[in-house]
Amino acid sequence: MIDRPVALVTGASSGFGALAVVRLRACGFHVVGTSRTATDALVALDVDRDDSVRACIDTVLARAGRLDVVVNNAGRAMLGACEETSAAEARALFETNVFGVMRVVSHALPVLRAHGRGRIINIGSISGFIGVPFHGVYAASKHALAGYTEALRHELRPLGVRVALIEPAAHRTAIQMISPATSLAVYDRPRAIVEAIIRAQIDRGPPPDRVVDAIVHAARHPRPRARYRVGGRATLAALARRLPDRLFDLVVRREFRL
Repeated sequence: MIDRPVALVTGASSGFGALAVVRLRACGFHVVGTSRTATDALVALDVDRDDSVRACIDTVLARAGRLDVVVNNAGRAMLGACEETSAAEARALFETNVFGVMRVVSHALPVLRAHGRGRIINIGSISGFIGVPFHGVYAASKHALAGYTEALRHELRPLGVRVALIEPAAHRTAIQMISPATSLAVYDRPRAIVEAIIRAQIDRGPPPDRVVDAIVHAARHPRPRARYRVGGRATLAALARRLPDRLFDLVVRREFRL
């Protein structure tokens, strides 16, 4: 039995996850990072598969004897028009971004509940409260994650488990960006404009440190916040979301030059 708090971080091969592993260890956590393929430093975990999730949690308990914090960071992004995205492609994205989180939470919760404490930290996105054009299916998955996380927070609070949602704007990370197999010419020009804007926001965005600061705060603070909106664009977007729909739509179209 390890006498330090134990954190599990999914999607830890790069980006927010990789840095979160380093920072949590520096703060005294015993950290188990995961990736789809096992390495010397990372445990294998494919959040799309129940057997993989179950094996990963069993490995954590066998090595550490406890589990205190779960950081659900594994995820993918998709850029394409809603009409271009097939139901199968949307389902595959939801499998990772939504159902993958649910799998990890469901397998981890019996351990957390048994000790009457713990943290679940889900990594959402600004797209979890903004319907970003040509990010529609990705936004739908992050909206679903936000709703799930909110309900989970209320359910687990009486049991001693705290739940937080991190909603960053674009930061410099290596998030996997996929595209639908089918493209329609009618969307070529606006899609290209939006893609260039999003990629520029990622390439020129701030480093992931502030997002990881939020993860560490949620993991350590006795009263973590329900939501951490990280980055100037996320803060401004949350404020703009309070505008009447017609005005807010103008803001979005101007932002993405539509």
